[in-house]
Amino acid sequence: MPRRLRPADFEEDAPVVAQALIGAVLLVDGVGGRIVETEAYDREDPASHSHSGPTPRNQAMFGPPGRAYVYRSYGIHWCLNFVCREDGHGAGVLIRAIEPLHGIEVMRERRGLQEVKLLCAGPGRVGQALGIVHAFNGQRLDQKPFEVRASEGRHDVVIGPRIGISKAADVPWRFGLAGSPFLSRRL
Repeated sequence: MPRRLRPADFEEDAPVVAQALIGAVLLVDGVGGRIVETEAYDREDPASHSHSGPTPRNQAMFGPPGRAYVYRSYGIHWCLNFVCREDGHGAGVLIRAIEPLHGIEVMRERRGLQEVKLLCAGPGRVGQALGIVHAFNGQRLDQKPFEVRASEGRHDVVIGPRIGISKAADVPWRFGLAGSPFLSRRL
């Protein structure tokens, strides 16, 4: 079984962590799958929630690495980010898509659909399928309800611009598993 990731595994810059997470397995209370798409955000990045400094909403991004940063997108969806970098820098990795592997029936019920490829193809869908709630904000990723296992072997990673943002959208900090049918959008 692959080793569980620890806070020290998240101490790198966001793009490094985002790329390394491709192929890792994310479980929340035993439900989840293989991470196939991520996006990196950094305090110096105008698209990042941390760009303007700490606020009550983004405080978790400035905390220790290896913790969850959970925020509501468009007032509807809870989105999950992994805080990275040491030193309270304000960097994180958005989990954009996973390949469902564990608890698929639970995900189907939460999402109200059967099509496996659509269960976790997008950050809002990931949040809903995994049961992400705001109470997870700031919690350690190496403790329940989370479990993040290192990627096994090497994976071909494709890189492209981020999506769903208006500022710095051209920055190539979106990473995906090459050939995966579970991406939110093709890279």
